[in-house]
Amino acid sequence: MNDVAPHLLIVDDDERIRELLKKFLMRNGFLVTSARDAAHARRILSGLDFDLIVLDVMMPGEDGMSLTRAIRETSMTPIMLLTARGDTDDRILGLEAGADDYLAKPFEPKELLLRINAILRRMPEADEPDTAPKVLKLGAVRYDIDRGELWQGEDMIRLTATESQLLKIFAATPGEAVSRTKLVEDLGRDRGQAQERAVDVQITRLRRKLEEDSKQPRYLQTVRGAGYMLAPD
Repeated sequence: MNDVAPHLLIVDDDERIRELLKKFLMRNGFLVTSARDAAHARRILSGLDFDLIVLDVMMPGEDGMSLTRAIRETSMTPIMLLTARGDTDDRILGLEAGADDYLAKPFEPKELLLRINAILRRMPEADEPDTAPKVLKLGAVRYDIDRGELWQGEDMIRLTATESQLLKIFAATPGEAVSRTKLVEDLGRDRGQAQERAVDVQITRLRRKLEEDSKQPRYLQTVRGAGYMLAPD
């Protein structure tokens, strides 16, 4: 991160929650813009870039899941979903839509702050030194370890913050299995089966970007009883 404060977009139809979050996050050093619904958020996003979006799921009109999918069509800006529904299936739906993390209401503001900071730390650093990069070849794609970038030919494949961090973890020990528990820890998540299942969803999404056939992975393999392993050419 550079010296400019990260700019967050808060999208929530509850004005009280929206203003409380805005004041809390501004006190903790963020620039904050707020939107009252998805339509309002779309207008703001058409003219501004953000470092992270905090997005309520249950809103009148277009809901947060739909907006997340729409954002992901053109942007890899990290997204934190908020919802009153906290069961595992809803979390999985949010991650499959393209969210980086998911927090159930009610929550402690400090937990939201920790989650936001964890996501921002996972974002690739800009302006890496232009030295000879280490590159892992994965069939038709290649992963530039130094820059944290995934390429297919001359086209860079967009990665979410979580996908980028996962590739960085695997690239540190290619050919070695990494357990789901360690992946949860390295991603800065709380331990538990729900978070391990969430990691499985992120792996599925990442495989779609790495593999010719994501259902029969060649490069991001499942190692029975041990976790996942990156197996470059």
